[in-house]
Amino acid sequence: MRHALAGLAAIGVILAGAAQAETLPTRVTFPSADGKTALVGYLYLPRAPDAARAPAVVMMHGRAGAYSTAANGVYDASTLSRRHRAWGELWAEHGYVALLVDGFGPRGYPAGFPRYSYDSRPAELNEVTVRPLDAYGALAFLRARPDVDGAHIGLQGWSNGGSATLAAMADTPGPPDGMPGFVAALAFYPACKLKDAFKDKAYRPYAPVRVFLGTADEEVSPKRCKRLVDTSRDAGGDIALTLYTGATHGFDDPGRKRQKVEANADAAEDAKERALEFFAKQLGGRAKD
Repeated sequence: MRHALAGLAAIGVILAGAAQAETLPTRVTFPSADGKTALVGYLYLPRAPDAARAPAVVMMHGRAGAYSTAANGVYDASTLSRRHRAWGELWAEHGYVALLVDGFGPRGYPAGFPRYSYDSRPAELNEVTVRPLDAYGALAFLRARPDVDGAHIGLQGWSNGGSATLAAMADTPGPPDGMPGFVAALAFYPACKLKDAFKDKAYRPYAPVRVFLGTADEEVSPKRCKRLVDTSRDAGGDIALTLYTGATHGFDDPGRKRQKVEANADAAEDAKERALEFFAKQLGGRAKD
């Protein structure tokens, strides 16, 4: 028993040391393209860059914000949610610079919002008219970095950030001030109503977009997203939807609550592979190690 306890204690020390040794992303600040908001971001850098200038990914969080629900009032690189950490590290492992944008904290809502709060959220967090400007602020910030290949930057968003991603990629109005836009985008389980911005015209992205969604999503409508994508494709849009049977909202969250659902675990693995392959083709990063 003494030997077993000693062994467990040793393992605990090793794990504690590993946690302390984990490299956290770098906190950065930059202006939103709204012209008035100073945004916070978390920058993941490639561990072994393939070239002096790497492709990059801008990441947009969902309605719960950038941080863990266990943040307990501490909002920094150490309390980012597991999903955002996992994706930031994944992109860095495959040769990308990844920038997670905190669009809620600088506007006074670092903890984000609970489910069923959509109609009560403040207008300054509008995912169709405001949050896309945050994405473009991040794009301009990355383009100014000497270690980023400014011609190969993609956009990724989840849930409310997925809706912001779709809105940011729309050919009308397009990127602000005529600036070059994103090369491609990934939207994970977005709400596709987009505040009826495309009720009277087909949504069409100016660059390729891929959407990932579960048929058992309990927060957004798979039927509405399929309708948006089908109408967009009929209008010539380079957009595609991957529907995962039985997968729920947040299927790629690495926490046990989501991953104990087999459909979520399968969807998360497939979406990761598809995302890596898509951005490797569009941005020039690596699909595999």
